[in-house]
Amino acid sequence: MKIFVVLPAYNEAENIAPIFEGLRRIARDTYNLELAVVLVDDGSTDDTVEVASRSGNGLALEILRNESNLGLAATFIRGLEHATRSAGEDDIVVCMDADNTHVPGSVLSMMRNIAEGRDVVIASRYQPGSVTRGVPPVRRVLSRGMSLLFRTAFPIPGVRDYSCGYRAYRASILKQLFDREGDVLLASDGFSCMVRILLKLHKQGAICGEVPMVLRYDEKAGASKMAVGRTVVRTLAVLLSERFSA
Repeated sequence: MKIFVVLPAYNEAENIAPIFEGLRRIARDTYNLELAVVLVDDGSTDDTVEVASRSGNGLALEILRNESNLGLAATFIRGLEHATRSAGEDDIVVCMDADNTHVPGSVLSMMRNIAEGRDVVIASRYQPGSVTRGVPPVRRVLSRGMSLLFRTAFPIPGVRDYSCGYRAYRASILKQLFDREGDVLLASDGFSCMVRILLKLHKQGAICGEVPMVLRYDEKAGASKMAVGRTVVRTLAVLLSERFSA
């Protein structure tokens, strides 16, 4: 079994090296773990690609580059599809942020849950044992409100965190998703694409679950790139379209 880690990145030169070090550590300390990294650079204007190339020693690293800034959804989907097409049926595709807020060690607990029979495993902010550091209170309140709304409008057994992008997927179920949906997955933008993928996989019959997440915004270098208001509106639009689609 091989783990493909997808990292969509835009101006993350200050954050890439610590992530790579964490991934190297779990690969080194876990017996027989084969790990590959797919970094998709979204037209960065800093040294993201150069830093990634220098600090990727010891990792099976592939760098894909967008010629211009296409946004999170297009960049994320490009990396996800590339990893999925490269993976075998029994492999795992993990997606995480490239801003050093997602702790690489969570890959191991998500991997175990996939081995136990789940198709999608989310690193959740709302499971007992989760820890959140450095996130502004307003964003925490909005996030919890959105979680409650999602669970009410579109309940998925085992899921409380619908929008977190730190997830592990069984490669075989992603292959089915891309074969069926194709470019439809690009119809959403930004962080709302995470919600669209989860809802479509649920409709597809995926078995979902969660593990506690450690979210470290206090470790992140640089300001957040997420426009909170626009993200909320677009995510709600995705929820409504999926809720009432056939």
